[in-house]
Amino acid sequence: MLKALKEAIEERVLVCDGAMGTMLYAKGVFINKSFDALNVTQPDLVAEVHAEYVRAGADIIETNTFGANRIKLGSFGLADRLHAINEQGARIARHAADDRAYVAGAIGPLGIRIEPWGKTGVDEARDYFREQAQALADGGVDLFILETFRDLNEMGAAIDAVRAVSDLPIVAQMTTEEDGNTLDGTPPEKFAPELERRGATLIGVNCAVGPAPMLDTIERMAAVTKLKLTAQPNAGKPRDVEGRNIYLCSPEYMASYARRFILHNVRLVGGCCGTTPEHIRQIKMAVRALAPAVVRASVETPRAGAAPSPPLSRVEGPPVPRDQKSRLARSIANRRFVIGVELLPPRGYQTDQVVERARRLKIGGVDVISIPDGQRGGARMSALSLAVLVEQQAGVETLLHYACRDRNLLGIQSDLLGAHAMGVRNLMLVTGDPGRVGDYPDATAVFDVDSIGLTNVVVRLNRGCDVGGQPIGAPTAFHIGVSINPAATNLDQELRRFEYKVDAGAEFIVTRPVFDVRAFEQLLRRLEPAGLPVIAGLFPFESARNAEFMANEVPGVRVPDALLERMRKSDGRSGGAAEGVAIAREIASELRSAVQGFQVSTQSGDVESALSVLDGLR
Repeated sequence: MLKALKEAIEERVLVCDGAMGTMLYAKGVFINKSFDALNVTQPDLVAEVHAEYVRAGADIIETNTFGANRIKLGSFGLADRLHAINEQGARIARHAADDRAYVAGAIGPLGIRIEPWGKTGVDEARDYFREQAQALADGGVDLFILETFRDLNEMGAAIDAVRAVSDLPIVAQMTTEEDGNTLDGTPPEKFAPELERRGATLIGVNCAVGPAPMLDTIERMAAVTKLKLTAQPNAGKPRDVEGRNIYLCSPEYMASYARRFILHNVRLVGGCCGTTPEHIRQIKMAVRALAPAVVRASVETPRAGAAPSPPLSRVEGPPVPRDQKSRLARSIANRRFVIGVELLPPRGYQTDQVVERARRLKIGGVDVISIPDGQRGGARMSALSLAVLVEQQAGVETLLHYACRDRNLLGIQSDLLGAHAMGVRNLMLVTGDPGRVGDYPDATAVFDVDSIGLTNVVVRLNRGCDVGGQPIGAPTAFHIGVSINPAATNLDQELRRFEYKVDAGAEFIVTRPVFDVRAFEQLLRRLEPAGLPVIAGLFPFESARNAEFMANEVPGVRVPDALLERMRKSDGRSGGAAEGVAIAREIASELRSAVQGFQVSTQSGDVESALSVLDGLR
């Protein structure tokens, strides 16, 4: 009979098993299938893997349930089988353990972003994790292993969820880059104490890196927490060998690092991607060779020559006041009416024409040039590059639309820090259209965060820290705008998302083009509690065909029938363009006293048409 797990951890180092996915793949399971569903479709295959690890000497085997949460199972149409998959996974592992090993209920991240980076609330995440944890508890696990988490906030939700259904030990493992920081940039000096505060029994790291980088991270964790640690590295970095990912760390090499981990208070050691029963066998032999007394003594003695933990940089100064961020920010803060015009990035790289248009708009009294991001048609210059060129060559401020569609979280930070260094200050943060819309339907999208998460990212930079909470030095001074669509199909949902953006720190609103004044006035009343200045979008139709296209083929746009009829009655293209300008001016005149500015967009970047709409509005 096995001792109580907590007692066993106090007495000796425990060896966890290795990769489940690697072994199942080697046994012929394709990677496009749900490995978790094998618990109910091929239980003997799963049991075979568990048995191999038990024979190799594993003290703990993890259930085959890493991705068995409602979100991930839902992508395979298996959400309704969640309880059965998890409970059966625990029972398979229990039978294979046969009183020779403890069974850990494996729980991985949800696979979606939660607040503040995504639209899923922390309370919703807790419910998802609680559902899985309850099923694993019903299956009879001895402990829970929460592993491969990149987001400390999501890990906290998972710990809370497990604690709501069980008082069993919790192993909480983050996954890190080679620099020791999580994939979201949180350093060990921050996430280790936070995991301890959250109530984890043991804390550690797993996956993503091999043994050597993981040892550096373990050393940094050991310096800031009193909890016992865990380490489950990959078998090195995968290398492509004839189309297959091969992990090249030998079992002996992994075992040599297991000994080093133990010298830094690691009491649970195993492996992740690429590790096999042979790796675990060698690790077990290395662990047996270290007597408990040696382990206890070594914890108190730092490894000779160990590098000290790198100091965190300090925040330099308080956040920049709003009216000092940019001319646009100062104008809005002083309640001055502002005017913007949208210019599209050009196809190719030649910018003379668009810069000249920006100069013309500046002469015409325009305060800011709005530059949309993530254009779907053709090879266009990046919005960020054009914004820098316009500010430098035309001498007018820009409002950079920044979309998170094509960028992961770390790439977003790099882009924004670079934009700030080059003088860009005004941002309008948008999620971006799906990649399948446009000239390249096969192009992939990232969507690591949406516009709500993006707002949180920028606010953190404005407070002098990155998404992982590490100081960046002097805080950035971004002026944060967000978008709202007056014609959204589900306006209540649009407003809920807007409220999240306000809570995150949005400072002004730019709306999609307004065509229905009465409906927009109703929206303005619902926006009033937020107290943010509103810049209304205007769009002069160029022709009746253009108006019909906007009304029928552009998502999120609603054009009243009366306006369509007016455009149809206009004579020819020139008459249609004149009527489009007239309609836009009428809308602007009606809204002038209700908003703090206008942004004009045109179908073809027609500067004269935009200026005609704005003529006399100041």
